Amino acid sequence: MKILARQLTLDLYNCDTSRLSNIDEIKDTLKDVVKSEPRLISEVIDEGHSSIIGAFAEGHIALHVYKELRYVAVDIFTCSDSDEPEELSKAIRKFFRPDKIKSTFLKRGDFGLEREIKPKIKVRVAPLRRVKNAGAKVVKKLVRRGK
Repeated sequence: MKILARQLTLDLYNCDTSRLSNIDEIKDTLKDVVKSEPRLISEVIDEGHSSIIGAFAEGHIALHVYKELRYVAVDIFTCSDSDEPEELSKAIRKFFRPDKIKSTFLKRGDFGLEREIKPKIKVRVAPLRRVKNAGAKVVKKLVRRGK
């Protein structure tokens, strides 16, 4: 069945700190990726929190950037069959270089069966983060044995 729109949400954890401060650079990256010229509005909410909202011909994008937390929340909404939210998400991931990503994909306006409405969720962890986590677990177990 045809759907009306697609929505992709991203949670980007432990992003590159040098990329979180420059709002103009983030806006330029979004303009490069979105085919139609988006109308972007940025707002500094407080010292550690900024938001960028962009409307384009067949959808919108919203980013909330938290510098101290090194976290970015992204919502990508597209109404066109030709637009792929995954392409925009790749560019955003490449720009922010997070250690961990949680993405959720929703089909909006899908009038199919109720059991098909559940979102698809993926979690990715950068290889270096896995090594750090494994090392921390080993150290914890060794400390416990030494007591």
